[in-house]
Amino acid sequence: MPTVQDIATYAETSARKLGIGKYDLYGASVDETSVQVDKGEPKQVKASQRSSVIVRVWNDQGRLGVTTTTDVDPKGLELALQTAQEASAFGAKEHIPDFSPEATAAIADKDVGLIPPVEVPELLETLVTAEQALLNAHPAIASVPYNGLAQRSLERFYLNSAGARRQENRSYASIYLYSKTEQEGRKPRSAGSIRLHRGLQKLDVQACIKEAQEKTISHLDYRPIPSGQYRVVFSAEAFLSLLDAFSNLFNAQSILDRRSLSTPDSLGTQIASPLLTVYDDALHAENISAETFDGEGTPTRRVAIITAGKLSNFLHSAGTAKRLGAQPTGHASIGAKVSVSPSFYHVVAAESAPEPLSLDTADNVVWIDELQALHAGVNALQGAFSLPFDGWLVNQGKRVSIESATVAGDIRSVLQSILYIEPEPEITPGGVCPRVWVDVLSITGEA
Repeated sequence: MPTVQDIATYAETSARKLGIGKYDLYGASVDETSVQVDKGEPKQVKASQRSSVIVRVWNDQGRLGVTTTTDVDPKGLELALQTAQEASAFGAKEHIPDFSPEATAAIADKDVGLIPPVEVPELLETLVTAEQALLNAHPAIASVPYNGLAQRSLERFYLNSAGARRQENRSYASIYLYSKTEQEGRKPRSAGSIRLHRGLQKLDVQACIKEAQEKTISHLDYRPIPSGQYRVVFSAEAFLSLLDAFSNLFNAQSILDRRSLSTPDSLGTQIASPLLTVYDDALHAENISAETFDGEGTPTRRVAIITAGKLSNFLHSAGTAKRLGAQPTGHASIGAKVSVSPSFYHVVAAESAPEPLSLDTADNVVWIDELQALHAGVNALQGAFSLPFDGWLVNQGKRVSIESATVAGDIRSVLQSILYIEPEPEITPGGVCPRVWVDVLSITGEA
C-alpha cells in the first residue's frame, strides 16, 4: 500500500479536480498466512492479501456519500471520490457524521515492534508438533479436530481534508487447539485454548498445549448436576464474554438508537456491586491488537466504564459524543454508517471484599469456564440470558466436570450480585480480568 502521504496527495489532487471540499478516507491492508493440520498432515494452507478503503464525501448541503474501493492509485481514488460525491445527493439529512474534533490531536507513542513472518513450513511444523503433544497427553484424547496457526501483518490509515494524517503497522500471530475425547460408554468431551502474540517467535505454544490438555482431561470424569440455585464463579473469559454480550449498557450508539438497557440519564447510577470497576483500554500492555486511533482518526485511550459499580462513561464516536454533549472516546468504526464497539476490557476490584473467597474452601460452587451459544441465548434488549456452559462443580478445591447444563439470569442482577473479585488477573484475547464470584444464579442440569 502507498504511504499515507502519497494517498493524501492523490486524494487532494482528485478532490480539487472534482470540486470536492470535504472528504475523509480510512483504509486497511492485511497480509495473512494460516495453516491447519489433521493427525500430522497438512489439512489447509491459506495465504491472502486483503485491502479496503472507505471514502466519505460531504456535498455543499452537508450531506454525506460513502463508497469503498480496493484501488488506492490516483485513478482508483478519483473514481471512489466521484462515486461518493454522487452518492451524497442521497445521504441522510439528520445526524450526519462529521470529522472527529480530535482527528488531528496527538496519539500515543506506542512502539510495538513488528515481527517478520516465518515461512509456511515452519508454521506447519509448529502446529504438527503441538497437535502431537496434545494427542500424546492422554489416551482418551483421540483428535484435535479444530486447530490453527496464523500470522498476519496489518497496515491502517486515516486522513481527511482538514489535515489529519494517521498511519500504523502491526503484526500478530495466533494459535488455537481444540481437542476431543473418545471413551467407550462415555460421551465425547472437548476443550480448547488460544494464545496470541506479536509474532510466532514469541507465541507461547507450550502454554496453549498445557491449557487445552488440562481442561480436556478435567472433563473426562463428568457427572450430571441437579437443577437449582448455585453460587457461581466466572472465569475471566466467561465473565468478559457475558459483559460484552450486553455492551449496549455503555454503547452510546445503542443508547441513542434506543436499543440499550441504559438511557442518556443512566450515567452515575449504580448498575453493579461497588466491588466492580471496568475499563475499556485499547492501549493496555496486554492488548496484542492495540490500535492508537479509531476509524475516525480519534486517539484511543483508557476509558472508565464502571467505577465502583457506577456507570461512569459511555463509549463514543464523534457523532454520538456531539449528540450527548461528550467527547469522542476512540471507539468508532466507519462504513456506510458509523458504529461504536469496545476495544479491550480491563476488570479490577474497586475495593477489598469484606471476606475473601476461595475455591479451595468453598462448597457447592459452580465454576463456569466457558459460555456457549451467546449468539442465540442472549436477549440484549431485555438483559436476560440462558446459556449452555462448560465448567465444574467445586467442593473444597475438588472439581468435578458438569455433564451438561445451562446458566440463566439477568445481567443487571449478575452485576449487582458480585460478591468477590479475585486478585489474580487472567489474560484473554478480549481483555484482562480476574475470576468473578456471583452470589446466586439458576443452573439447569440435564434431565
